[in-house]
Amino acid sequence: MRNLLILCLVVLVAFLLVAASPSKASAASPTYHVVQPGQNLSWIASWYHVDMWTLARVNGVLNPNYIYVGQVLFIPGGYPNPYPCPGCWYPAPKPHPYPGPIYRCAYRVQYGDTMSGIAWRLGMDPWTLARYNGVYNMNWIYAGQVLRVPGCY
Repeated sequence: MRNLLILCLVVLVAFLLVAASPSKASAASPTYHVVQPGQNLSWIASWYHVDMWTLARVNGVLNPNYIYVGQVLFIPGGYPNPYPCPGCWYPAPKPHPYPGPIYRCAYRVQYGDTMSGIAWRLGMDPWTLARYNGVYNMNWIYAGQVLRVPGCY
């Protein structure tokens, strides 16, 4: 009986030593993001909880408005949002301080909006929306700008 007690004690001590020993920290794999249609650098930075300017600097982006679909961005120390929109690649938009559409036939550009993102929400081609509003460079829209919606009377 005494031998069994000693054996159990030795096994318990061995188990505690193995469990308490420090394990090697696994190197976290680097995080990359492939830019999708309608995304901009501000949205990507907020999704991964990093600063937009840090994200731009690390990836060599001189102008945050000039990223393109398919571009691979390195995310420095970021972690993705744990609550993505179920069943969709693009999460639900954050509420804005004032509503985007000011009336049925116009849209007021919000900070962080892109022409392709606005067109996607309106269900149309971004080039059609840009042409209709006289926008020749789709990267040159600004917060507060009012865009007319084609096909609306």
